[in-house]
Amino acid sequence: MDFDLTEEQKLIQQTARRIAKEVVAPRADEIDETGEYPFDIFDAFRDVGLLGVGLPVEYGGSGAGVLALALAIEEVAKYCCASGLILQLSMLPTQPIMVGGSEEQKQKWVRPIAEGSMKAAFCLTEPGAGSDAANVKTYAVRDGDEYVINGEKIYISGGTVADYVTVFAKTDREAGSRGVSAFVVPTDSPGFSISRTDRKMGVHGVPTAHISFQDCRISAENLVGLEENKGFHHVMLGLNRLRPLVGARGLGLAEGAMSYALEWARERQAFGSAITEFQAVQFMFADMAIAIETARMAVYKGAWMVDQGRYQREDTAYLAFSKTIPSEVAVKVSSDALQVLGAQGYMKDHPLERHYRDARQFMIVEGTSQIQRVMISRAILNGDLNYGY
Repeated sequence: MDFDLTEEQKLIQQTARRIAKEVVAPRADEIDETGEYPFDIFDAFRDVGLLGVGLPVEYGGSGAGVLALALAIEEVAKYCCASGLILQLSMLPTQPIMVGGSEEQKQKWVRPIAEGSMKAAFCLTEPGAGSDAANVKTYAVRDGDEYVINGEKIYISGGTVADYVTVFAKTDREAGSRGVSAFVVPTDSPGFSISRTDRKMGVHGVPTAHISFQDCRISAENLVGLEENKGFHHVMLGLNRLRPLVGARGLGLAEGAMSYALEWARERQAFGSAITEFQAVQFMFADMAIAIETARMAVYKGAWMVDQGRYQREDTAYLAFSKTIPSEVAVKVSSDALQVLGAQGYMKDHPLERHYRDARQFMIVEGTSQIQRVMISRAILNGDLNYGY
């Protein structure tokens, strides 16, 4: 097994590291305080080509793959989780189109995201359908050359700035998951509106929106794949492909939290020496490093698998690992890093309270840690995950 990065991957990592230090880090506190979307950081990502890293060349990207994008997200998330999410949103709304869309749809809707001329959002969650994605109530009815969509979506990251949203709605309301279709809905469509934005715990720089569709009319050409009732397949495979990128945000955040706490601890004096001289503190850092390296292996392997085309049902458990492990590592490491600083870590004078708030999102979004365990346990029982005996 070759664990070395390619020269292209190293270049992308170095570019992301530079942008993270020079552009993202100085803005991180302000972004958290204001809760305003950082258009300047989006522009910085666009200008160096980071938005298209995970997307194919034929659709405007660099074709470097999911692992390369994971490396970029990791570097950015060390300083600002919200900015890492901006990079992730180059993939989340586009993957259902990449999985099931027509060639024309990919050129029309994926290319502008890769090139940075558009932003998009992913609309799945509803008031009564979070983990139970098959239970969506939003529905779409064909009316001549158009579809009319009615329903509500909630907690939509980036919904306030999106040029279009990828929406999942029932076209057969009696068929459960088999009745779900995917649509591309431009945000200037008649009947599309943002009903509210959320006051949330963390990741303030990418607002989440509640979106209403009231007799929202779109062209029938915006049905992903131009075939009804295929949307659940698109969403599940799309989410499989994205799990390592959520993990990359958790990995980067954990690295950033530990690094900050370590530099602080080297200078902090107690009982006549730096607190890094105390074994209790040393063991805390050792445990953080063990967790981070475990998370790194899960993220990198998951991203590598996606780049190899391995994101089908039989691959689900490994992709669930690539999200679950770093999500929970981010929460634990940010908590322990804050603990190293004691009362100071609890204050907004340091970024650790922000890291701690931001990290808690990972165990919820794009499949909770509990849902990941459901998928892992199913893989064990089905034999897709088999350790032999």
